[in-house]
Formats: sequence, structure tokens, C-alpha cells
Amino acid sequence: QFLYFIGATMPFVKVVKNKAYFKRYQVKFKRRREAKTDYYARRRLIQQDKNKYKSPKYRLVVRISNKYILCQIVYAEIVGDKVLCSAHSKELSKYNLTVGLKNYSAAYCTGLLLARRLLKQIGLDETYEGVEEVTGEKIVTKVDGRKYYVEELDDDRRPFRALLDVGTK
Repeated sequence: QFLYFIGATMPFVKVVKNKAYFKRYQVKFKRRREAKTDYYARRRLIQQDKNKYKSPKYRLVVRISNKYILCQIVYAEIVGDKVLCSAHSKELSKYNLTVGLKNYSAAYCTGLLLARRLLKQIGLDETYEGVEEVTGEKIVTKVDGRKYYVEELDDDRRPFRALLDVGTK
């Protein structure tokens, strides 16, 4: 009465990818296919609040290559991203740092070089001079629920703010 098939498997089903399938197929963006850009994260990094008319949202872009470190302050526009300021660890040789241009300390020095260059460019270098004597203490100033890592705030201009963008790696 019962029929048992020993070793019976599911029938082979051919996956149909014909002309109609490929006519409707849309490829991903080129930088997504190359795994260079995470558009989900990028959108959240560059999208500005609607009540801040045309004020850019700055990003600190850090890229690490096989030998060097590149730091940039970048903001987005409709036509493309614009670089406000940049520093490369290759430039540290001017300051007697010639080897180890990719390690942790070189990354710190490159970021410090970028910060001093940017403050000079926007005219805040005399207002926010930085730490003269290293003690290892964190200096925090709270204003309106935000933390600023400076001794005191200027009444006219607040410190520069940027979001860290480390990329997809």
C-alpha cells in the first residue's frame, strides 16, 4: 500500500535568468560594487538639519594606505565633496619624523598638524592655542549640554567641530 522511494530527491529546478530578468536588473553604484563607499553611513554623515540653511557639516576623513596616513577636513556639496584642509604623514619629515609614518603616533601627529593648519586657515589659532605644557589631564568645558575639549570658550566664535569618517576598512 505504501510506496517508499529510497534515495529520492527533489527534482532539479532550473533558475530562469532570461532576457526579461536582465532587462529589469539594475547594477549597484560603482563605488558600492568596489566596496569603497558605504552610502548608508555616508548619508548620515553629510545630511544636515533643515534649519541650518546652507551651513556645511564637516567630516574629518582619515585614510590609511600601506605607507602613509592622510587626514582631510571635507564637506559635501551637490556637485561633489570639497576639501577644506589636508595633512599627509609624508609632511612629518619637515618636523624630524622620518620613519614610522603609518603607526599610531604618526596618526596623532598628522591629526595635530591638520588641526593647527585648519585653525590658522579659519582664524582661530590665537583663540585656541592648545596645550603648552603636557600634564595628561583632560580639559572639558560644557556649554548648552555640549562638551568642548578646550579651557574656555570664546564669546564670539565656538571651536571647530567635525565628525570622524574612517571609511569602510
